[in-house]
Amino acid sequence: MTEIEQLLEKVAEGARNTRPWGWPSLPEPVDTATVARAEAVLGFPLPALLVALYLRIGDGGFGPDYGLLPLLDGPPSGEPAVVPQYLANRKSGRKDPDWPWPEGVLPISHWGCGMYACVDCQDPDGTVLLFEPNAEEADQAWYVDAPDLATWLRAWLDGTGWYEECNEDMGMAPWPDFRIRTAAPRAS
Repeated sequence: MTEIEQLLEKVAEGARNTRPWGWPSLPEPVDTATVARAEAVLGFPLPALLVALYLRIGDGGFGPDYGLLPLLDGPPSGEPAVVPQYLANRKSGRKDPDWPWPEGVLPISHWGCGMYACVDCQDPDGTVLLFEPNAEEADQAWYVDAPDLATWLRAWLDGTGWYEECNEDMGMAPWPDFRIRTAAPRAS
């Protein structure tokens, strides 16, 4: 069994044994057609581990704090799903160029107060970022939460994430690629 298979088994167990706020039960997993529809709307592929979570565990409702957001349809808490939230964030970023939303950075979990855990789908490692919109400037609102989705999930399972009561010191480095990824293309 691969390391990812072992992780998926542990996540499935964690999903069965915990229920984030606002989720009465674990939603059924999505099918491959739903993943294909989401990727078509987004215009980019989702990281393989994220796809496996939605296909094998459930359509959100598990993970740290409020849990993963559903892929296409909103959860019982009324929070938007991943794809509509990403599209809304990109649209908002185009309207307010001082607060752009980076292309390919998918919000996967809401922390409350406008904060999101996001996966960088343009990074082969799928870096997990924390978006904290209460900063004074947009480039101060992005932090590297985990180098990849697997590490982020392990922190949840092990109880070592920054969001745990005993671990509230975030100690995250700013995301160095924010300005590069949000710079407007220059006219030739």
